[in-house]
Amino acid sequence: MKFDWSEGALAEGLRLYEAGEFFTAHEAWETVWLAAPEPEKTFLQGVIQVTAAFHHLRRDNLLGTMLLLQAALGRLDRYPASFGGISVTLLCQDIRECLRTLEAGKSASQLPSPRIQPS
Repeated sequence: MKFDWSEGALAEGLRLYEAGEFFTAHEAWETVWLAAPEPEKTFLQGVIQVTAAFHHLRRDNLLGTMLLLQAALGRLDRYPASFGGISVTLLCQDIRECLRTLEAGKSASQLPSPRIQPS
């Protein structure tokens, strides 16, 4: 399966994610995830978990945020540097930085969301 981040549900989800509309982005990507074969399905699940984590962060659920980010990292870390048109290296780097910030007890109010960038 080839991902196209320039149109359709993936593009809409990306636009929503970048606008900070995490719940709605999650919903857009879930439609693609439901129909995806492996290994794309697990990859999208990791991306969706990142999005859900930031939805939880907005609701001040730090534990839920951390658990979802850890789960996403566990899924995404197995993929090559670039997969599905996304820089997995950059995404995993950002997830790790978010986790370090949260684990250190630093303020999460200005925590930037991990970059989901088509490569």
